[in-house]
Amino acid sequence: MAEVTGGDAAATSPVPAPAYPAGWEADVVLRDGSTTHVRPIRPSDAEALQAFHVAQSERSTYLRFFANLDRLSDRDLARFTVVDHADRVALVAVTADDEIIGVARYDRIAPDAAEVAFNIADAHHGRGLGSVLLEHLAAAARERGVRRFTAEVLPQNGRMIAVFREAGYAVRQSLEDGVVTVEFDIDPTGRSLAVMADREHRAEARSVQGLLSARSVVVVGSPDVARGSMDDLLARRVVADLEAGADGDLGLHVVALPPDDPDHLDLPGGPGRAPGVATQHWPDVASVPGPVELAVVAVPAAEAVAAVRALARLQVRGVVILSDGFAETGPEGLALQRALLRTAHAAGMRVVGPSSYGVLSSTGGRVLNASLAADPPPPGTIGLFCQSAPMAVALLGSVRRRRLGLSHFVSAGHRADVSGNDLMQFWRDDDATEVVGLYLESIGNPRKFSRVARRLAAVKPVVVVTAGRSGQVVPPGHAVRATRAPRRTLEEVMRQSGVIRVENTHQMLEVAQVLALQPLPTGRRVAIVASSAPMAALVAEAAAAVGLVVGGQAAIVREDAEDEALASTLASLYEDPAVDVVVAVHVPTVGHSQVRVSRALAAVAAGSGRTTVACMLGLHGATDDLTAEDDDGRRWTIPAYTTPEDAVLALGQAERYSAWRSADRGTAVQPAGVDTRAARRLVAARLAGVTPGDVVDLSPAETAELLACAGVAVLESVPVATPDEAVEAAHRIGWPVALKTTVPALRHRADLGGVRLDVHDEAELRADVEQVLALAQGHPLEPGRAPLEVQRMAPLGAACVVRSVEDPLFGPVLSFGLSGDASDLLGDISYAVPPLTDVDVAELVRAARAAPRLFGYRGLPRLDVDALEDVIARLSVLADDLPELRSLELNPVVVSEHGATVLGARAQLGTADRADGSRRALPT
Repeated sequence: MAEVTGGDAAATSPVPAPAYPAGWEADVVLRDGSTTHVRPIRPSDAEALQAFHVAQSERSTYLRFFANLDRLSDRDLARFTVVDHADRVALVAVTADDEIIGVARYDRIAPDAAEVAFNIADAHHGRGLGSVLLEHLAAAARERGVRRFTAEVLPQNGRMIAVFREAGYAVRQSLEDGVVTVEFDIDPTGRSLAVMADREHRAEARSVQGLLSARSVVVVGSPDVARGSMDDLLARRVVADLEAGADGDLGLHVVALPPDDPDHLDLPGGPGRAPGVATQHWPDVASVPGPVELAVVAVPAAEAVAAVRALARLQVRGVVILSDGFAETGPEGLALQRALLRTAHAAGMRVVGPSSYGVLSSTGGRVLNASLAADPPPPGTIGLFCQSAPMAVALLGSVRRRRLGLSHFVSAGHRADVSGNDLMQFWRDDDATEVVGLYLESIGNPRKFSRVARRLAAVKPVVVVTAGRSGQVVPPGHAVRATRAPRRTLEEVMRQSGVIRVENTHQMLEVAQVLALQPLPTGRRVAIVASSAPMAALVAEAAAAVGLVVGGQAAIVREDAEDEALASTLASLYEDPAVDVVVAVHVPTVGHSQVRVSRALAAVAAGSGRTTVACMLGLHGATDDLTAEDDDGRRWTIPAYTTPEDAVLALGQAERYSAWRSADRGTAVQPAGVDTRAARRLVAARLAGVTPGDVVDLSPAETAELLACAGVAVLESVPVATPDEAVEAAHRIGWPVALKTTVPALRHRADLGGVRLDVHDEAELRADVEQVLALAQGHPLEPGRAPLEVQRMAPLGAACVVRSVEDPLFGPVLSFGLSGDASDLLGDISYAVPPLTDVDVAELVRAARAAPRLFGYRGLPRLDVDALEDVIARLSVLADDLPELRSLELNPVVVSEHGATVLGARAQLGTADRADGSRRALPT
């Protein structure tokens, strides 16, 4: 049954020169893991639309038009392809050859309502095109002020009704004259966003699975490059590795490399062809018989687009670009890279690279080494993602030296398409991967990273290294938006996501090995086994520094201890119910063998449930000396570290992750009385006619109206300029009052005389007005603002500042601090990135070092923190839902014993430009 619906609104006269909304173009991943291109329809699509229509079955045509139409008339073709991209909008999904495989359109029937129609090619049912087009059409409609879709559907067209309902919208339907009328609001809801995220997860995981499970590979070289050139060496290296490393049947096609050249098997580390590898050589891609699942391309950058276009006929699911020469070379290279992505995505392919080190998969008894690693690590349970090709060399070498095993390895190079987000989507459901490690040179979409990483970290540990702590240093070749967010923002994103952030790749593998080889810690209580008391003291100090709790005396196992004493000491320690984790350090000083110590330790630790790490002379990583079986026959290995500090640091990271994973992460904040739809209407009205990029300052009244949509009230503030006006305002709003200057240099500065509090009578107020006006002389006023404000006195309490700033890279960034020098001079400010849970909000407040002032510091009464958290939650929802909200400051928010009062608010708006929007889209 077709994913279609029928009925268009009445035709309107064509617009002569419609403005083409290029921002609506997007590449998307479909349900089966393949990709396609979605864009607005063009008048030049008339012939392609006719071909699409003619190819449809009679049933599909009937469901779409409620009639059998063999061909579309010229009038219909003009009506369907010439649109104004405002009241009449149409989107098409197209292939690499610009063949239309899906159409979605709306026609406005009211200021905020439009009638929609969909038509999906019969040959492409079941790929999720209908749901993708609905997402993109709804996003375009909201941009044009439409908030409600209606459709007329024949009762037998259950597939289309299901597309609407399964998208997470509240669908209302009625039946009249044999036609079902469907109606639903298209504003994003918690359910619709969750549905989109789940579909995105399944599609992206499927696309990565297609890369890593390929059993047929084509390696594309270039006959025009010089022998021994970099592209030539890359192609030959990967051919040798594919032939040598395959474990099981692998069909390998080699293009433009001579089959009789011995050099392609004589590269360093190339042991020759493994059994089961069937290699065939071809002069060009056109000669290769299809289908082929994976392509590896090592050609000059100028030839890459043509090579990828030629691969389309082979139904390739993914292409690994080993070559460089793209975005890192400048604007021309970036344009070439974007052309490469457009070509690949339109043909259904994901792209790994450019400048990739390749991909490696070793699960299910099969090995796929489509990488430049001649001697890859053995199979295991760690999944690694690395952007940098040079870093991949060091990283894989370190994994081998530790004798750790990998399930998968992917080097994304410049991360033009496939990213760490994609791999995390895949690894969440991959039974072969138990621990994830990410080396990230840049993060192109931190908001998506946060939500994807949080879902993954809830079930599997994720260890992350970033090139630079702030994320603000972007290597050449990485297309990343600029950010103005504080340097601590990335750290907060990581913390909220539950990932384990470490300083370098050495620490990443140190942490990964304990997580891969040992059970998760059940608590912080640590026991120490050492060969000397001074060593035990050193370990105890290091353990306390990482947050572990050292209780009781350390167990000292002397170098000359008898076997029975050794066994008895270890058994007693592991039987202690007050022990959660164990650190063992044994460093002989006179060269005695420690094998008996390591084996005894491994035997008692196996199956004990106590996470154990060890530092023993000469041992590093996973070793046989620290491996033993438990009573059920399962093998356990205690990871070995070079120094006690390394061992304790890794153990502390594992314990913190375990605590995060077992803790209540809360529920998404959804305060009652938040009307984001009304807020959107206000924002849209205020931004009407504003030039993109311009910033609009809201007046105090407009700011108060916007905050009222979120259920946040701002205490009335009356602008005044003279003593008489101040007295009149005080009589109206009621005594006592506060008097404040609006001069930026003195605003909120009671210590400098810019604020006078608890003014009880007319005489006092008149005197204060004269003094504050005199104090403000010489300071510039903001244009259009009165020099003073009079406000009713709020209950006494602690003054706080809550801000939200829309960042081009991170989206909304919330900050919280207590007013005064702690925030202004010492930077005592905490940060969070919405969407937030109630636990996130509570942690945001408590993360400020001055927060004890809110909780009864030095005998003061405990303030109403719940009311403060409610204000923050409402602000977070507003900021998350309104990308146009460039900045919003509540200053001050006075938290008293009963309630929190907002005394001042400032807001700025601008056109929306958020990376992680309400539609699925790949990088372009």
